[in-house]
Amino acid sequence: MNDSQAPRGGATAVSTAPVVLPRRLGPSALQVYPIALSGTVFGWTADGPTTTAVLDRYVELGGTFVDTADSYAGGRSEIMIGNWMRGRGNRDAITLATKVGKSADHPGLSAPAIRAAVEASLRRLRVDRIDLLFLHIDDPGVPFEETLLAVDELIRAGDVRYFGGSDHTGERLLEARIAAGQLGVAHMVALQKHYNLVHRDEYEGDLARVAAQLDVGVLPRFALAAGFLSGKYRSRADLERERRGAEASRYLNRRGLRVIAALDRVAHELGVEPATVALSWLLSRPRVVAPVVSVSGPQQLDAIMAAPRTPLARHHLTELDRVSA
Repeated sequence: MNDSQAPRGGATAVSTAPVVLPRRLGPSALQVYPIALSGTVFGWTADGPTTTAVLDRYVELGGTFVDTADSYAGGRSEIMIGNWMRGRGNRDAITLATKVGKSADHPGLSAPAIRAAVEASLRRLRVDRIDLLFLHIDDPGVPFEETLLAVDELIRAGDVRYFGGSDHTGERLLEARIAAGQLGVAHMVALQKHYNLVHRDEYEGDLARVAAQLDVGVLPRFALAAGFLSGKYRSRADLERERRGAEASRYLNRRGLRVIAALDRVAHELGVEPATVALSWLLSRPRVVAPVVSVSGPQQLDAIMAAPRTPLARHHLTELDRVSA
């Protein structure tokens, strides 16, 4: 969806639809909105006024779940989100997630790196706690015991409420759970993973089975495949016109275009945008709690926030499963 395009459903379709209920994140006490707004572009391609407009529109449409990382725009994403929350006075209404492990200042998942990274994130975000801390990498060079003890210390201190993993395999998630049990410390309640209609194999299968076994809540990232599943890239010319075209180019093939055609059919039948349908499909998958979605402008959020209010019929799901298999 181009920023200049008005979604078929529009704000009216969103506002008149049923109320969206929060979803419980794994075994935690967190009840989160089923669309997480990513801060990936804040401070990078989105300047201050754009970031504020995006965050304001997200909340206006009912959103309460904001996800960022200490490495996004060298920490500027956290600063901009923190300034926005302070200016709006809405910290307690927001479920706040950030990640550590990739920043240039505090790389890796050693105990000193985790402690320093979280302290820096708390300062940039201007908060006294992080609701959900993600290990942004799997750092096999550091024993899980060291990482888990460091995170548990932060949880006991009240700096972090819960934590999860990112890019961890099913085997590594099991290793972490066993180590946490042996140590008697907090365990992961969530997992962020690359997962969408045109990128299914990495999550589905072994990792999905482990997530179910461990009762882990799944937050799919790259939920719209760098914008490809919004339908904005249908030719090489489309790729060349957009900044993120290079990221989406891997999907511009026969299979990808079959998926787009199916999204078009379902979207037309329901009177919504293809992006809405793609996210609704994710929300129908087992263990999925909230796709993590990035936007470049507030006008894109109408279609995205319509997804939890747009349940797909069985024949819609069957068609999308078939063309994306």
